[in-house]
Amino acid sequence: MLRSKGHQAYFVGGCVRDLLLERDPADFDVSTDATPEQVMQIFPQTYAVGAQFGVVLIPFKAVGMQEISPETTAAAHPKAIEVATFRSDGAYSDGRHPDAVRYTTDPREDVQRRDFTINGLMLDPLDGERVLDYVGGRDDLGRGLIRTIGEPAQRFREDKLRMMRAVRFAARFEYQIDVETFAAIRELAPEIRQVSRERQRDELTKMLTEGHARRAFELLDATGLLHEVLPEVEKMKGVAQPPQYHPEGDVWVHTLLLLSMLPAGVSKTLAWGALLHDVGKPPTFRIAPDRIRFDGHVEVGERMAEEIGQRFRMSNEEIEQIVALVANHLRFADVKNMKESTFKRFIRLPKFDEHLELHRIDCLGSHAMLDLYHYTREKMAQLPAEQVRPKPLINGDDLIAEGYVQGPRFSEILRVVEDAQLERRLQSREDALEFVRREFPR
Repeated sequence: MLRSKGHQAYFVGGCVRDLLLERDPADFDVSTDATPEQVMQIFPQTYAVGAQFGVVLIPFKAVGMQEISPETTAAAHPKAIEVATFRSDGAYSDGRHPDAVRYTTDPREDVQRRDFTINGLMLDPLDGERVLDYVGGRDDLGRGLIRTIGEPAQRFREDKLRMMRAVRFAARFEYQIDVETFAAIRELAPEIRQVSRERQRDELTKMLTEGHARRAFELLDATGLLHEVLPEVEKMKGVAQPPQYHPEGDVWVHTLLLLSMLPAGVSKTLAWGALLHDVGKPPTFRIAPDRIRFDGHVEVGERMAEEIGQRFRMSNEEIEQIVALVANHLRFADVKNMKESTFKRFIRLPKFDEHLELHRIDCLGSHAMLDLYHYTREKMAQLPAEQVRPKPLINGDDLIAEGYVQGPRFSEILRVVEDAQLERRLQSREDALEFVRREFPR
C-alpha cells in the first residue's frame, strides 16, 4: 500500500534478521519515508501510539491481512505492524526516548539511529532478495557478532536497556559481543539502574525463557550488569556447598546448571523459581563442625524472592508462585514419609507441575538422583482425582447446625476432618459429624 502511493517502504530490524537466519519473525516492522500523517491517511484504522517519534501501529485488519496462512506460527502472527518514518534522532535526555526527531527520506540515515548492526538491515518487500545493508549487518550475522551501529557508548547512553539487549541477543543466537561493544557495557553497566525495573524485568524474563538462560547470566555477570540488577544472584558465586550433596560446586555453578536445563518457552514463574530457589543460601552460609550448613535458607529465600518480585513489579500471582517454588523445593525429600493427607495436599499446590520440574532439574544439577521425582510421579498416577480433591464431607453450616459457635476454630475442625477424609478414615457425612463430636466436644 505504501509503495503503491509512491513511498519508499521496507521491512526493517528483527524481522529481516530472523528471515535471513531462516527463523520465524516474532513480528514485522516497516520503515518508510511517509510521515505519520501520510501513513494515517493511507490507513485510517491506526494506533498512533508513538506518532511523536514517527511510529504508527497498523492492525492487520486495516491492511487486509486477516487471511493469514494457518501454517503461520503463532509467534509470527502479531496483531499489528509497526510503521516508522525514516528519521534521525536528537539527544536522549531521559536515556530512552529522543528529545526530538527529524524526518528524512534517506534510509541510510534512518538505520544509523538503530541499536545493533544485525538489527539495522532492511528488506525490499517486493523483492525478497534485495537487502539494504548500510552498517555491515550481514557480515556480523555471518561472523556471529553483536556490535552496535556507530560508537557503542553513544548507542547505550541513548537507551541504557540496549546493554541488556546486547546480552540477550548474544545468548539467544549464541554470538559473541564485539570487543568495543563489550567494553562499553562494562564501563556503563552502573547506568542500567536508570532503566525502569519493569523494563529490566522484561529483558531478564526473556533471557530466562528463550532457551539460553545460562549463557545470558554468564554474560550478565561478565559485563557487570548482574551486579547492578540482581546482586542477590551475584552473591551466589563462591558460596561452597557440601560436596556429598553438591559435587557440581558452589551455589552459582549449581544455579547455572539449572538455567542450562530451561527450554525455550518455559513458563516465566518456573524460570524465575529456578534462578532464585537457592537465593537464601549466601546469607545463611556457615561452616558447622560436621559440614557446611544453610540453616533456614528456604525461609530466607522466600523473603528474598518476594522482595525481588516486588522490586521488579511482578504481578501478585507471579510473585506468589515464585515464592511457593522457593518455599517448597526441599519438601520432596520427605515425600516417602508423608502422611497420605500431607502428600495429597502437597500435590494440590497450584501449578504443581512446576514444582515437580524444579525438583527434577535441581536433582540433575547436583547429585543426579531422581528416585523421589519418579516416586512422586508414580504415586500421583495411582491416585484418582476424586481422592486427591474429594468433595468435603461437611462444611461450616453443618458445624453451626451441630451447635458450634462460628469462629477461628471452624478452620481447624474442617482441616482435621479433611485430613481424615484424605487418609480415607472418614467415608461419609455421618462419619465426619460423629468424628467432630468425639474429637471436638462443645
